[in-house]
Amino acid sequence: MIELFNAAEIGRLRTAGQFVAQVLEALRDAADVGVNLLEMDALAARMIAERGAESCYVDYHPSFGAMPFGKVLCTSVNDAVLHGLPHDYRLQDGDLLSLDFACSVEGWVADSATSLVVGTPRPEDLELIATTERALAAAIEQAQPGHRLGDISHAIGSVAREAGLGINLQFGGHGVGRTMHGDPHVPNDGRAGRGLPLQPGLVIAIEPWFLLGTDEIYTDPDGWTLRSADGSRGAHSEHTVAITEDGPEVLTART
Repeated sequence: MIELFNAAEIGRLRTAGQFVAQVLEALRDAADVGVNLLEMDALAARMIAERGAESCYVDYHPSFGAMPFGKVLCTSVNDAVLHGLPHDYRLQDGDLLSLDFACSVEGWVADSATSLVVGTPRPEDLELIATTERALAAAIEQAQPGHRLGDISHAIGSVAREAGLGINLQFGGHGVGRTMHGDPHVPNDGRAGRGLPLQPGLVIAIEPWFLLGTDEIYTDPDGWTLRSADGSRGAHSEHTVAITEDGPEVLTART
C-alpha cells in the first residue's frame, strides 16, 4: 500500500532523516585504513542508543536474507555493493566502502547510503562513486508533483548508460515512512512518462547502485552480502526524498 504523508508527518520524517545523515557523516569521518567494519557498526549502534532510536536492520529478515541481519549498518567493500554484513575486516588502503544506514526515530524511518574510498583512491573508483551521485541528483530532480515514477527511474538509467555501465534491476529504491521498505518499488531504469503519478506526500528512498563491470550479482556465503559476479567494484548512493507541492525535499541531506 502506498502512503501519502501530511506536513506534520513529513516533519517527523525530516527529523529521522537528519539523524540518519548525522550517523553517516560520523561514519564517513571514522572510516580510515585499519578501522574494523565491526567498529563502524558499533559506532552506529552507540549513536542509535544515545538518540533513543531503533535499528531497522537488526531483526530484518526478508526472503532473500539467510537469517536476521543482526547488525545496524551495511558495510559493502570493493566487489560488494549491497547489504554488506559487517564482519571482522580492517579497511585497507584503496578500499571502496559503501555505507547504507536506516533507522526509526520515534516511529518514523529514513534511509540513506554513501560510498567513499579509504586512503589512496583509484580514479575509476572516484568516477564510479560520482556516477552514482549524478544519477541520484538526476533522479531527485525528477521527483516533482505531476511527474511519474518512470521519470525517476529513466533519469537513473540514462546516467548509467551514458557512463557505459550496466543496470541491475533486482534491487532498487522503495517507499519509506513508517517502515523501511514499502511501496512503491523504484527501479533504477525505466521509461519516462510511465508509471505511478507522483503526488505531494509521497516519500521514497532513491538508490542508484552500479558496478564497474558486469551487472550480475551473487550472494556471499554470509547469506547477505551481494557481490559482483566478475569481482568488479561497486558503489551506492541513496537519499530519502519527500515529494512536496514545491518539489523534492531531500530529508537525509548531509552537510
